Amino acid sequence: MTDPVALVAQLEAELHRLVLDHFDHDDAWALGCALVELGQERSLPIAIDIHRGGQQLFHAALAGSVPDNDAWIARKRRVVEITGQPSFLVGRRDAAAGTDFANERGLAVGEVATHGGAVPLVVRGVGAVGVVTVSGLAQADDHALVVEAIERVFDLT
Repeated sequence: MTDPVALVAQLEAELHRLVLDHFDHDDAWALGCALVELGQERSLPIAIDIHRGGQQLFHAALAGSVPDNDAWIARKRRVVEITGQPSFLVGRRDAAAGTDFANERGLAVGEVATHGGAVPLVVRGVGAVGVVTVSGLAQADDHALVVEAIERVFDLT
């Protein structure tokens, strides 16, 4: 099992590495299509969502996904919108420190989810401009799939 402190450090380093030169509607389409392609190749029961500036730019629900995935997407996306950090990182920090994100901010548990799968779309010199979210797998797998797609589309490997 991974050391919680080491995992947090790994996720923080990853966040600093996943910085884009740009992110627009065409980029959202390319990223969304890459996630769909990965999901279909692996027969993953996922829903995919990309938001930028409060606007949904991409959404897909692959075979096996369920309506509840959209609720999870919204809850995970809110964590990123509040913090500017991946939902998995926020959750792993909470687990390592014994804290509770929702409680500390006076939010209802149903409003947010500090589970993996939502990652900020950070543009160099600008900051977080959007969020890409996947729901349907174990939280570490949701997160890893998003990171894989970002790395592939924006050639960040």
